Amino acid sequence: MEVLPFGLLIFVAFTLVVANAWAVVDAKLAVESAAREAGRAYVESHDPEGAAAAAHEAARGAVSGAGRDPERLGLSTTGGPYRRCAVVEHTATYTVPALTVPFLGGFGGGITVRGSHRSVVDPFASGLGRSNDCGF
Repeated sequence: MEVLPFGLLIFVAFTLVVANAWAVVDAKLAVESAAREAGRAYVESHDPEGAAAAAHEAARGAVSGAGRDPERLGLSTTGGPYRRCAVVEHTATYTVPALTVPFLGGFGGGITVRGSHRSVVDPFASGLGRSNDCGF
């Protein structure tokens, strides 16, 4: 009879581990989507001043659409200046609580998941002047 509470405790602990692992996988899918959408919005902007803002807004929208808190999203852009054929990389990060308990929320410092995406600014974009990285 004493083994039933111990078995129940093991079952609950295993269920929490599986739920936390799924939360990390789900967050990884969300940040990959956020990085991809940020890159798409950045290269399709055709406005050097508004490209970064468009990328951040698209990333926040992708994370929000996945049911995550956009306030915990970090987004960084690396690459040269905004001009035709420039390669830019967007890296999105999101911190998942170390322990996620259903109906109670998350506890602990957290696990940071990272996703990145590389994009090329449209080689035929108009309005960007004569400078380019296209090799011609």
